[in-house]
Amino acid sequence: MSLYELFTSKGVNGLGYGTTAEQATDGVSLAGKTMLVTGCNSGLGLEAMRVLALRGARVVGTARSMEKAKEACASVTGSTIPMACELADPASVRACVAEVKRQGLKLDAIIANAGIMALPKLEKAFGYELQFFTNHIGHFMLVTGLLEQLTEEGRVVMLTSSAHSMAPKGGIEFDNLSGDKDYGAWKMYGQSKMANLLFAKELARRFEGTKKTANAVHPGVIRTNLSRHMNPVANTVFGVFGSLFQKSVPQGTATEVYVAASPKAAGVTGKYWADVNVAKPRSDAEDAAVAKKLWEVSEGIVAKLA
Repeated sequence: MSLYELFTSKGVNGLGYGTTAEQATDGVSLAGKTMLVTGCNSGLGLEAMRVLALRGARVVGTARSMEKAKEACASVTGSTIPMACELADPASVRACVAEVKRQGLKLDAIIANAGIMALPKLEKAFGYELQFFTNHIGHFMLVTGLLEQLTEEGRVVMLTSSAHSMAPKGGIEFDNLSGDKDYGAWKMYGQSKMANLLFAKELARRFEGTKKTANAVHPGVIRTNLSRHMNPVANTVFGVFGSLFQKSVPQGTATEVYVAASPKAAGVTGKYWADVNVAKPRSDAEDAAVAKKLWEVSEGIVAKLA
């Protein structure tokens, strides 16, 4: 496929690679709906909050600190509620869950957007590799803690990545969640994104018999501050070669807001999305046994956290 064909291609719904978040929600009214977006202070999260609020939703915007959340919420037009949620800090995640419940907020969608990428050296939180802990365990705590706040047709949207294909064979190295046995920046990032995908799959299975949905989305290659942790050489390579395929932030945000908000995505669950259409993930991302095991292991990890 040529670059022109890639950039102009459309899926069965008439949307595709170059679609922006505003275009993906064109004509959609979210009046009366409440949606939560993690990582609202920059990049995809900020654009998702802006567009959802533009369409009439009340948006709970979370960031690592209340200061960042307030600043981001104040920068967009519409109804927003800032909250702190540091995904690598269980106390912060639990406080966010408690605040949503205290305010009696019923959520029509949760977009698990925040994350970290390609840490050049092994870092840990509570004994676990930091990308796995932040990208997966933090969101696992948040989403499972808020399940009872979901509306009857509530949607959960997990941001994964095509980088899930870089995950270890089998998807998850359950015997190396600390990263001590073998650490690779992209392998561990891939594992965390595979975990996001598997979590969405298992959550969708647990939603069976309801109208609630759970999906995972790949935003595309976007130059945001997600790459801030990469070593300088990798960051330069990412910038030079990635620029050939990079989406703009509005284009990168299109898939997550479409899956969270579009009537056309209602009822679609347990899928991997890319370029605003259902796509095909790596084959082991469809392994229900691995997804179930990851859920159980994650519950065990969360139960032991202070």
